[in-house]
Amino acid sequence: MSLLEIHNLTKHFGGVKAVDGVSFAVDTGEIIGLIGPNGAGKTTCFNLISGLLPPTGGEVSLAGESLGTLAPYYRARRGLARTFQNIQLFSGMTVLENVLTGCHQRQEVGGFRALWPGTKVRRAEAHAEAQARELLELVGLAEKADFAADALAYGEQRRLEIARALAQEPQLLMLDEPAAGLNSRETEDLMTLLTQLRERGITLLIIEHDMTLIMGLCHRVVVLDHGQVIAVGPPGEIRRDPRVIEAYLGRED
Repeated sequence: MSLLEIHNLTKHFGGVKAVDGVSFAVDTGEIIGLIGPNGAGKTTCFNLISGLLPPTGGEVSLAGESLGTLAPYYRARRGLARTFQNIQLFSGMTVLENVLTGCHQRQEVGGFRALWPGTKVRRAEAHAEAQARELLELVGLAEKADFAADALAYGEQRRLEIARALAQEPQLLMLDEPAAGLNSRETEDLMTLLTQLRERGITLLIIEHDMTLIMGLCHRVVVLDHGQVIAVGPPGEIRRDPRVIEAYLGRED
């Protein structure tokens, strides 16, 4: 069953067609790679799916329901979470507090109860902290829960952003270049983590330039070039597709 369906998604910036009639689907339980040369429209496509940008045309559906013009926070409540190409953390907060910001979206505590916390609020906060610490254990940051987020190494900040996204309990997790800036060992650890997330029932859509990760992890790969889908298929087919080779390497005269 398709969890995410994108039909004829389009985004124009003046006369520039950044995303031009993109259509593809992501099935429940899949890990899908979204690749293409620089400027192909990958991040713009992510921004349209997550609601950061309004589309010029087309439709995005999650679990069979159109997302229409829903704001990003409503899409998050529907089960869609994402990370960013440029790390977006709350630098003035601790590692644990960053993850807790994701947990709080799931808490059903009104403003007045938060001002005068009773047993229900304290129970919800204790549950959120336990969940956050479990996620930090999952991404290998449990021992740094009380560190300032900006004191972490770059690769650790990447994992913290993933933990915060997981705190939203997403059906679909969208990762924008999660391996950017990582060394080979960190990339291997990331692949292990992403495999574990799939085993937990989370569907993944990944933008990435690291072809070792894409080819070794993804069930299918969607290739964009100049805002259009030029190929969709399993990694082995994509690796040999002449349209993909041309998009990355250019056409030999």
